[in-house]
Amino acid sequence: MRDQRIQRAMGVCKKVVSAFSFSWKKKRELAATQEELKLPKHKLITESPTRWGSRHAMIARVLEQEKAIAKVLSADKKTRHLAPSWQDIEVLESVCKALNPLANFTDALSGEKYVSVSYLKPVLHLFNEEVLKPVADDSELTKTIKASVISYLNEKYDNAATDDLLSIAFLVDPRFKKCYIKDDKLEAVKSRAVAQMLDERQSTSQATPEFPSTALGGGKSDGADATPAKLQKKTLGSFFKSYTKSAATSGLTEQQAIETELNSYLQAPDADSETNPLVWWKINAATFPRVSLLAKRYLCIPATSSPSERAFSTGGNIVCSDRAALKPDTVDRLVFLAKNL
Repeated sequence: MRDQRIQRAMGVCKKVVSAFSFSWKKKRELAATQEELKLPKHKLITESPTRWGSRHAMIARVLEQEKAIAKVLSADKKTRHLAPSWQDIEVLESVCKALNPLANFTDALSGEKYVSVSYLKPVLHLFNEEVLKPVADDSELTKTIKASVISYLNEKYDNAATDDLLSIAFLVDPRFKKCYIKDDKLEAVKSRAVAQMLDERQSTSQATPEFPSTALGGGKSDGADATPAKLQKKTLGSFFKSYTKSAATSGLTEQQAIETELNSYLQAPDADSETNPLVWWKINAATFPRVSLLAKRYLCIPATSSPSERAFSTGGNIVCSDRAALKPDTVDRLVFLAKNL
């Protein structure tokens, strides 16, 4: 985006938007021209430095309203020079064509109410093989932008630590599992997953609290009217369940049991691409209890920094000049309520 042609076109685009933003007469004339030319009655969008997609949105809106903008600006001698030339329009169209698919994927990866981290590798693969692959009708500028973007993304996610994290993230996603892991790296990823599950099991067993005898009904109750819990008779199936579980794990160390469970999980049929992995794990956590602990750790990671930036924005709106004496605990509670209500 440091190309001089793009910088000039961006400058023209911003000046056009400013000319309409600070003049109610221009806004009125634009609305009348839109109705005359049967264009959508949309307002122009101003770029925001803190929002990546705002530049693309500004360009797309200017291209959509190009005819109306040119007619309104040309009618006034003071603003006639602001009308974009055909060279500027060509550059804006090339930029918009290259950024269109990125805008859609960026919005999808910026969500916080669904699993997003396991999408990074598949999306990067899709960018390389299809979305950002040059096509015949692309201009040279569009091809250059696509090549620059894909080169930057490949270099960004080529870091070894990031690659290890992403590999385990989509290993525990039932929709992908081994799909985007190279064959020569699969065993190493499985070994790391087994080691982490082993550590998780050990830390969980050490952190399990010991309940006092009163909590289990072995001591006296504080309330005089407390009634004992009703005893439920065991069914015949419960005996087989405990026998099957002990028989399946007998003679295996904890590491062997984890490896067996992980292999069983990987051999199970992949979930549909539209399946919510959180719902899948809620249903299958009892079948793969050890792998589910790893899924809880990794699938909650957001793919981008957008959710944390939204939290910072919420905190900034709460701690304003009129409420600068709020205590940190109070701010934490207010931000939590604002994000979850």
